[in-house]
Amino acid sequence: MADTTSSSPVSGQGFDLRSFVMKGMRGDVALAIGIMGILVMLILPMPRMLLDMALAISISLSVLVLMTALFIKKPLEFSAFPAVLLITTLLRLGLNIASTRLILSNGAEGTDAAGDIIEAFGAFVMQGNVVIGIIVFIILVIVNFVVITKGSGRIAEVAARFTLDAMPGKQMAIDADLSAGLITEEEARERRKSLEGESNFFGAMDGASKFVRGDAVAGIMITAINLIAGMIVGIAQSGMSFADAASTYSTLTIGDGLVSQIPALIVSVAAGLLVSKAGVEGEADKALAKQLGANPQVLGMVAGCALIIGLLPGMPLIPFTFMAAGAGALAWTAWRAQKETAKKAEVAAEREAMKVEPEEAPIGETLAIDELKIELGYALLPLINDVEGRRLTDQIRALRRTLAQDTGFVMPSVRIVDNMRLGSNEYVLRVKEMEAGRGEVRLKQLLVMDPQGMQIDLPGDHVKEPAFGLPATWIDENLREEAAFRGYTVVDPAAVLVTHMTEALRDHMPDLLSYAEVEKLIEGLGKEHRKLVDDITPTQISRAGIQRILQNLLKERVSIRDLPAILEGIAEASSHTQNLDAITEHVRGRLARQICHANRGPDGLLPVLALSPQWEQAFAEAMVGDGDRRQLALAPSKLHEFVGSVRESFERAAEQGQTPALLTSPTARPYVRSLVERFRPQTVVMSQNEIHPTARLKTMGHV
Repeated sequence: MADTTSSSPVSGQGFDLRSFVMKGMRGDVALAIGIMGILVMLILPMPRMLLDMALAISISLSVLVLMTALFIKKPLEFSAFPAVLLITTLLRLGLNIASTRLILSNGAEGTDAAGDIIEAFGAFVMQGNVVIGIIVFIILVIVNFVVITKGSGRIAEVAARFTLDAMPGKQMAIDADLSAGLITEEEARERRKSLEGESNFFGAMDGASKFVRGDAVAGIMITAINLIAGMIVGIAQSGMSFADAASTYSTLTIGDGLVSQIPALIVSVAAGLLVSKAGVEGEADKALAKQLGANPQVLGMVAGCALIIGLLPGMPLIPFTFMAAGAGALAWTAWRAQKETAKKAEVAAEREAMKVEPEEAPIGETLAIDELKIELGYALLPLINDVEGRRLTDQIRALRRTLAQDTGFVMPSVRIVDNMRLGSNEYVLRVKEMEAGRGEVRLKQLLVMDPQGMQIDLPGDHVKEPAFGLPATWIDENLREEAAFRGYTVVDPAAVLVTHMTEALRDHMPDLLSYAEVEKLIEGLGKEHRKLVDDITPTQISRAGIQRILQNLLKERVSIRDLPAILEGIAEASSHTQNLDAITEHVRGRLARQICHANRGPDGLLPVLALSPQWEQAFAEAMVGDGDRRQLALAPSKLHEFVGSVRESFERAAEQGQTPALLTSPTARPYVRSLVERFRPQTVVMSQNEIHPTARLKTMGHV
């Protein structure tokens, strides 16, 4: 019984060696033990053999850090470097203190007083000459402190600042790609995480570089203390002669300094490689070989220069001849590779050109139509990839985002094609294959307009602005500053096209809101709002009816972004009537605050022209039919008189710099709007039910 229990550790009592070893093998426990060991070195004396082992670990660890920095592809792959830098610095300082204790206490025993590694470094470098050892040590310190450490610190500082400055732009680029559908939500999340890690890394490297400088300064001071204090201890306390003390303590001091400075130098080089790798893709060796050895002309010039230097009087010919031969061989190899690459590209181009196109596209493809399309003349094709950053695709992407916020649904993607049948500078906007606008823009020129609507007097071609028909002039780009100085509006060609497209899309919003788009909008609602849709469809109104009401709102440029409020209005009105126009009028009343806010002026007031009582009575008397069949039967003479009155009233308001809305009674509003849209399609017609109590009116007159 005793034999069976004595072979296994007692649970909960005594010391379990196996459990202790297993815990020590864990990374976090091992790191904690290592840090505690370094702290112990600062206090307790260390045996020579243990010091040799710790010095070997320090040198090996520094080489490991350097190799890791060399072979990683991105700096973030070694994001733990600031912590590693702190630990290695603390390790070297602890070893310096431990070796200093041994040198000062046991230096009189000989050059092996601080272990074999320090003795070997000191004897090998000094070669029996104190001056040589001191000079070599000073050179290493200068290289580390003045050159590598200072440069790495400056690179880290600049990289941290520019990384932080670039963060908003990078985040906006990620959001733009996500909204345009170029990346998924998961990819956007990964990019944001990488961007945050990059910012944290370079910020930490900026601070960690100060450890390297402090380590170099501490190494210089510790070396001076070891040499001076060691000689004092050797002469005053151990009775050594000056020559013996100088020889012994200089060997120990220089050896100790080299053992600490060489790992420090290696880690400093690793830090410099890491922070300078921010703009280099791939491993350092491959990047250097690709960038330095890819140009045969450069390598040929190097070979020629090396040969010329070797032929100078007094210069050794053999080393420079070898260098010239090596550079020449690399130049020949690079030239052959470049020629082979060009040949392969030419063959690939020929094969691509020889590909036989299908005689006829499948018939089914001809049935599909493009929701939105831009056709460009051949001279406008550079707008697609403008090298100056004003790419048409980027501006269209921004336009889709803006219209989505303004209207409440996402526009379909825009297809851009060339059309050789158009004029070289001409473009056509198409909505569902039907022409929605046509215009002309000129590359390398700017369109200039007077805010007052007057023709400008700068040299150029006088035209009509395509979106609004205002007087405009195409001028050369060198007149931009003069036009801006005179207060004119200056627009580049891509912006002219996008502005025209914006107005064309706003006019054709109802056509773009398909049944499928309405389904997407409804599916995007929260559960509580989808419950309302389920309650009213199809008992009170169909999904197609909801689509028609939303199209009615978009037709008058009323945003449908507040879809829950619109659905609530539909639910209220559809219980009393099935007339979609009447339901639309009720929904407009629910959106009174939104409509008033959208049409108010810069001063916060809502300018209106009120329909006179005489015209209100005339419209009421011209109504025929009952209920949902009511129609307007206005006499032609009265209709002509009404059109003239509206035009005259709005022209007077325009002379005052105002664009008022036409205010009518709720019953007359739909009929007034149907008349006004024929000759003033952009005029807003509001009913008295759509005036929100908080709106401040500014009455410009009566019609």
